[in-house]
Amino acid sequence: MTSEEIHKSIYSMGQTARNAAHALAQLSAEKKSDILRAMAQGLRDNAAEILEANAKDIKAGEEKGLSGALLDRLRLDEARVHAIAGGVDQVADLPDPVGEELEQTTRPNGISITKLRVPIGVIGIIFESRPNVTSDAAVLCLKSGNATILRGGSEAIHSNKAIAKALQSGGEPAGLPEGAIQLIPFTDRESVQVMAGMDKYLDLIIPRGGKGLIEAVVSLARMPVIKHYDGICHAYVDRDADQDLAIAIIDDAKTQKPSVCNALETALIHKDVAAEFLPKLAERLNKRGVEIRGDERVREILPDVKAASEDDWSTEYLDLIISIKVVDSLDDAIAHINEYSSQHSEVIITTNEAAAQRFQSSIDSACLFHNCSTRFADGEEFGFGAEIGISTDKLHARGPMGLKELCSYQYRINGEGQLKDKARQENL
Repeated sequence: MTSEEIHKSIYSMGQTARNAAHALAQLSAEKKSDILRAMAQGLRDNAAEILEANAKDIKAGEEKGLSGALLDRLRLDEARVHAIAGGVDQVADLPDPVGEELEQTTRPNGISITKLRVPIGVIGIIFESRPNVTSDAAVLCLKSGNATILRGGSEAIHSNKAIAKALQSGGEPAGLPEGAIQLIPFTDRESVQVMAGMDKYLDLIIPRGGKGLIEAVVSLARMPVIKHYDGICHAYVDRDADQDLAIAIIDDAKTQKPSVCNALETALIHKDVAAEFLPKLAERLNKRGVEIRGDERVREILPDVKAASEDDWSTEYLDLIISIKVVDSLDDAIAHINEYSSQHSEVIITTNEAAAQRFQSSIDSACLFHNCSTRFADGEEFGFGAEIGISTDKLHARGPMGLKELCSYQYRINGEGQLKDKARQENL
C-alpha cells in the first residue's frame, strides 16, 4: 500500500471508531454482556478457521527462525482457542465499571457533585506476536465501553484476522456497534506512525511487545501511552526465610512459564544462608534445565556456574536462565532491586514480618509479593478477568490492567438554579 492509502485507511477507521465509542457509551451493562457472550460463541464456532490461519503463521515463523519462546506465544490449539473464548465469557460476567459512583458531595450552596467512572473513548492497541491479545484487548475495551483499533504484528497476521472476524461475526447479531472493534489488516510499519499521530480519534495507545516497539510508540505518540517495559523480576531470600518454601517459589516463578513478563529473572540471597541454601537451590534448578549465572560469591559456593556479567542484572531472559547474587543485608537487596528492576514485580521470602513490610514499603515496583510466586502478577489472578497488559507506569494505571483501568472519570454537577454571582443578576 502507498503511504497515502495507509493514512486514509487508518483515519477512516478512527472516525468510525469515534462514532462507535458514542454508541458503546449508551449500552447497558446487560447489553454489553450479551454481546460478549455472543462473541465468545463466535470464537468457538470458528475455531477450525482460526487454527487453520494460525498454522500459516506458525509455518512462516519457523521459516523466519523465530525462537521457541516466540513460537510458543504465537501457537494456538483447540484448547487455547476455547480458553480464549472462556476468557470472553469470564469478562462478560464481571461487574461493569461504567457508571460506578466514585464520590458524591453536596456543597454548602446546594450543588450536588458526583464523580462517575466513564469510558476513555477510543483506545489503540499495538501488539506483536500473541494472537490472544486480539480477543483480550477487544473484549476488555468493549466491556468498559471503549471502541478499539488493533494493530498486530506480522508474525500473527493470519491468526489476528481470523480472531477479529470471529468476534465480529459473533457480536454483530447481538448488537455490536459497527466499528467498535477494528483490526488494521496490514502490517506496514508506517501504520504505527499514523496511529501515533491520530490524536483526533485515539484517546490512548497501549503498546504490548518488546522494548523497541514501546520506545518507538512513546517517541511518536501525540496522545497518552501506557507502557510496559521489561519484566525484570526479583526474589530476595532473607536470612529468616523458610528455605524449602524459597526453593519452591523460585522454581515456580522461574520455570512454570519462563517466556512471560512476570517470570523471575534474578534471585538475591542473604549471605547468612547462602552456603546452605545455594546448593539446594542449584540442585532444583538443574533438574529444571535452568542455566545459573552467579556473582563471585555465588561461584565460591557453586564453582561450576557461569559468571554473571553486569548486563545480566538488567536482562529479561524470558528463558530458562537466572542470575543470582549474594547480598549482605535486606538494605543491599532493596538497593539492588531499585537499581536494576523494571518496576514490575518483586518477592521477599521470609518469616520476618518486619522485614517483609520494610521490603514492600521501600521498593518502587508495581507488584510486591511476600512468600508467593511473582507469576501471580496477572489480571486474571487478581480477579480482573483477561488483562489488557501490565503497566510499569505510575499514571493512570499501574500493574495488571483490568476493566477499571480502561476507564476515566467524569464530574456531573446538578443544581437548582444556583448562580456564581447572584447579586450581579439581580442588579440588571
